[in-house]
Amino acid sequence: MLRRSRSRDRGHTARSGSRSTPLCEHLAADESAHVPPASSRCQGCAALGETLWAHLRVCVTCGHVGCCDSSPHQHATEHHRATGHPVMRSAEPGETWRWCYVDSCLG
Repeated sequence: MLRRSRSRDRGHTARSGSRSTPLCEHLAADESAHVPPASSRCQGCAALGETLWAHLRVCVTCGHVGCCDSSPHQHATEHHRATGHPVMRSAEPGETWRWCYVDSCLG
């Protein structure tokens, strides 16, 4: 198991079990953001007439709902690339994690 120097554990942290991980500036800024989902299905897939996707992700900036990178069209990532919105969260029941596309980190 890797151990982190205490000097690197300053600032905002995300709890993962019993360890702390520093949050990037985007995740820290969006820590309390809760934008409601704009849809209950992938908006990009719906526009294409598709009904199958693996998991849904919600943009915390605008509420856009897109399918995950395990889905054929990867609409959540496509939304980030088109808008520059940095953080998405899982829309799956019981999941509370968020992902920062800019810094490639979980929070």
